[in-house]
Amino acid sequence: MASFTPSLTRSAPLWRGLGLALCGAALITLGAKVQIPFWPVPMTLHTLAVFLVAAALGPRLGLAAMATYLGAGAIGLPVFSGSPERGIGLAYMAGPTGGYLLGYLLAAPLVGALAQSRSMIGAALAMVAGLAVVYAGGLAWLASFVPAPKLLAAGFTPFILGDLVKIALASGLIAAVARLRGRAQ
Repeated sequence: MASFTPSLTRSAPLWRGLGLALCGAALITLGAKVQIPFWPVPMTLHTLAVFLVAAALGPRLGLAAMATYLGAGAIGLPVFSGSPERGIGLAYMAGPTGGYLLGYLLAAPLVGALAQSRSMIGAALAMVAGLAVVYAGGLAWLASFVPAPKLLAAGFTPFILGDLVKIALASGLIAAVARLRGRAQ
């Protein structure tokens, strides 16, 4: 399964890459804002959007989209889940979820690289690898806010099932679009 965008070369216009990064950041923002009732906690589509953008755009543009999203949040735009109610800007990023945001930034190029030329299962495994990076960063950061015995209950257990469902959806969407593009060519 190839990337949905050709790699940017010196001859490719810079505005195209900027436009794709902005669109990716907008999709990530939308994913952070959509809440779906789920058990044991409501879930957002943030993980789905980050991994979908990274797999579709590839490692460089996926990273650019995530960096654009974080930059918008850092300057105070209410792009994060729960913002502006739970804070904005750098104060939000330094809060309990800051490690997960950093994890998304690190996971985006990883997912983008690993999902290239892969099947639906390969894309899903790439996203699981990215999810491991997100949880590693998130839990390490969250440990400074939550006592160690409660860390998994606060930052992992309530979210893992929803994140695995989102990975299944994202990898299915990537595979479906790749099949459609293959038929159209």
